Amino acid sequence: MHTSTFAFSSRLQQLLRVAGLLLVMLAMRPATAQAQTWMVSTDAYIRLGVMDKFGILGTYTAKFMVTNQATGKVYILTKEIEKGQNGADVMYPADPTNGDYFKSEAGEAAKAQPGRYVWECQVAGKRVVSGRFEFPVTANDVTVVEKNRK
Repeated sequence: MHTSTFAFSSRLQQLLRVAGLLLVMLAMRPATAQAQTWMVSTDAYIRLGVMDKFGILGTYTAKFMVTNQATGKVYILTKEIEKGQNGADVMYPADPTNGDYFKSEAGEAAKAQPGRYVWECQVAGKRVVSGRFEFPVTANDVTVVEKNRK
């Protein structure tokens, strides 16, 4: 009989350990999630480029100018093209932290505002390429995924 009490006591200890472990795991479980939350961003960019097709100029300076037709503001980016490189592509608008970005004469960084734009690139004071583009109005839809309630 002494052995059966020992076995019962051992099982009780094991059961208490498992119950304690379950309580600790239950207490440390992540909190119940609320609704899932998403953040969204939409940025439009236009890539503009110029190239001395046959590399005749060698090193030259390309001055890109973009005009917002609604406001009349002109944004400028000057790019040095090294010999052998022949040309360059630039992004409008570019991130001001990048260093190479379009800005107005007042130093205002360009933004991708909806509307029509015209652009040109000048080399040695002469227009060598030009074009038009339009930024559409963009909208973002956010869907909230809610926790199932029972």
